[in-house]
Amino acid sequence: MVDKQVNALATALLERVGELAKEMAARVRAFSRDYHYDVVPEEELEEACRIHLGNALRALSGQVPLDTEAAARIGRRRALQNVPLPTVMTAYRIGVKYFWETVVAEARTTSLVGSDVLVAVASAVSELQDSITEAMVSGYHDAVAQRLVAGEHERSALVEALLEGRSMGTDAVWSAAEVLGVPRNGPFAVVAAEVPQIGRQALPEVAALLSRRGIRSAWRLRPDLQLGLVYLRTSRDLEDLAEVLRHHAERRVGVSPSYDDLCHTGDALRFAKVAMRGGDADSDAVTVFDDSPVAVSAAGAPDIMARVATNVLGPIEALPVGDRELLLDTLEVWFGCGGSADEAAKRLYVHPNTVRMRLRRIAERTGRSLTDPRGITELSLALHAVRQTPKPPSSESTGTTEASDS
Repeated sequence: MVDKQVNALATALLERVGELAKEMAARVRAFSRDYHYDVVPEEELEEACRIHLGNALRALSGQVPLDTEAAARIGRRRALQNVPLPTVMTAYRIGVKYFWETVVAEARTTSLVGSDVLVAVASAVSELQDSITEAMVSGYHDAVAQRLVAGEHERSALVEALLEGRSMGTDAVWSAAEVLGVPRNGPFAVVAAEVPQIGRQALPEVAALLSRRGIRSAWRLRPDLQLGLVYLRTSRDLEDLAEVLRHHAERRVGVSPSYDDLCHTGDALRFAKVAMRGGDADSDAVTVFDDSPVAVSAAGAPDIMARVATNVLGPIEALPVGDRELLLDTLEVWFGCGGSADEAAKRLYVHPNTVRMRLRRIAERTGRSLTDPRGITELSLALHAVRQTPKPPSSESTGTTEASDS
């Protein structure tokens, strides 16, 4: 008896579904001001109401199962129209309230069902509401996710075009800047970071990390590099960029000099790569081009610098691994301490005389004086060239002969 009464009630309302859809749409418009006519046209909203009403009433009458795909389609449509999800949810609550009020009014007017049967109807309507709303939200999120992916693909393609230095007209550059969320004129900088392995990001979530500091950026992942275009709004932004990179880099990272015209992004990429190669090959060094002239000079012509390194440091490289690394590490720390043996000794946890003894060994073996500007320059360039070249695994002895060679 209950099923027959509910069926009769739902069937009677189905005959008026067009009229009810207009009234429901008007109710949504009246109580949800965000449903602007220019976003969701009046006829489209009425059609959505008709679909939901018909779907719910047919399911309530037992004619067909509930069609949740219809709600999912409408959810996707509202996402594409940029209607905020809370606004859509409010419209659905208004629509469900109207639907229930209509069911109650029809029951009282026609006496098709009694008050006891309305309790069962209320439970059924609640289940329908949950299913429809869940499907709508799922469709909405699906559309948002697709838009995000599509937007990221577009941003990535534009970054790639700029990085490759493709010839782009003024309009194309303006469009690229708009999509990337940066102004047409800089200053900008390009970041080049070595990836730990193919397909893995060198700097995960770097765009979000920079955004928290008010720095806008766009990124592109290549098989061997992760590349970024960064807008430097203030002079402080370059310092913040380097700080973020140093905290999150897993491998070498290079930062180009700043530049003002997006059309010069390809040139900036070349400088960023040189800066990246200026860091030690087996480290997570972050090298800013303008801050590291010696390092980038050594990295700028790797084939030439390899020959220079051999000529200058060949006698050191010929030593057993332990001795070689001991002397090169000491030389590197000494350079890092501004040529102070005392400061270098503190960092190396040895006596200053030990540092001086090692420096004498370097000078004797290489024939370069560590008090002569030319000798210091040659040793510095050669050391950078050695550090920038990855070393293959060695089976040499790691023992040292410092005592006997001193």
